[in-house]
Amino acid sequence: MEPIIIVLIILVVLVFIALMKTVQVIPQASAAIVERFGRYTRTLNAGLNIVVPFIDSIRNRIDLREQVVPFPPQPVITQDNLVVNIDTVIYYQVTDARAATYEVSSFIQAIEQLTVTTLRNIIGGMDLERTLTSREEINAALRGVLDEATGKWGIRVNRVELKAIEPPTSIQDSMEKQMRADRDKRAAILTAEGIRQSQILTAEGEKQSAILRAEGEARAAALRAEGEAQAIRTVFESIHAGDADEKLLAYQYLQMLPKIAEGDANKLWIVPSEIGDALKGLSGAVGSLSPTAGAPKIRKDSPRREQPGID
Repeated sequence: MEPIIIVLIILVVLVFIALMKTVQVIPQASAAIVERFGRYTRTLNAGLNIVVPFIDSIRNRIDLREQVVPFPPQPVITQDNLVVNIDTVIYYQVTDARAATYEVSSFIQAIEQLTVTTLRNIIGGMDLERTLTSREEINAALRGVLDEATGKWGIRVNRVELKAIEPPTSIQDSMEKQMRADRDKRAAILTAEGIRQSQILTAEGEKQSAILRAEGEARAAALRAEGEAQAIRTVFESIHAGDADEKLLAYQYLQMLPKIAEGDANKLWIVPSEIGDALKGLSGAVGSLSPTAGAPKIRKDSPRREQPGID
């Protein structure tokens, strides 16, 4: 009985192993390459798959999701003979599991070497300044070359990024000095522009202030002149309405003489000729009102000259 039990146990184990090899579960976004006696038979997709045990074997399991592979810095010589280190990142996706397995031995290594050679060809036609400022152009050119070369490998390159471009240390120092000088220059220009704008605004303010002050003074002078003209007109109309004679005019002129004499700068007076006649009339009027008016005048005869007499 014991040998029979041992045989049954062996058969059960073999059946279990056969079942395990027969049933293959492939995860989502994955694929498996099946070979029969060393020859490609089919590609297993995601889900439950049945294979022939001990005859069919799984050669490779491939992840169909998009992969990200960073490559180490690569020294590249620019057109102006400067060595720069460039870090690249490749985003790729396997579209054909069979081609990725049989068309190339190691597609990761192949992509890396192709990236390095293509990058050297592209950067070799650019100087340092263009290399530092043309990342999008380099990415597009590199992606086009990689996508064309890796298409037959069953791989699609979705994106290529230059993670870092590091020029030599001496060039970095020179670039920092140049950037610092540019910043100082821009700061000086902005300061000068601010001072200039401030001076312009100050001058404009002074100009507007002077214009407003002059307009105010002119307006005040016009108003004063208008008031004086109105006063003169009123006095003139009053004088004509009162039918003033020469005596009154002379009296008014005498009242204005103290005001005319005010100030240290009045050295010369201009007296109209008509005032003399008026003053004569005024003096006559004043003389007629004096208390001695009408008194007899005392005649003073000339001293008598003695005649020589006769003793």
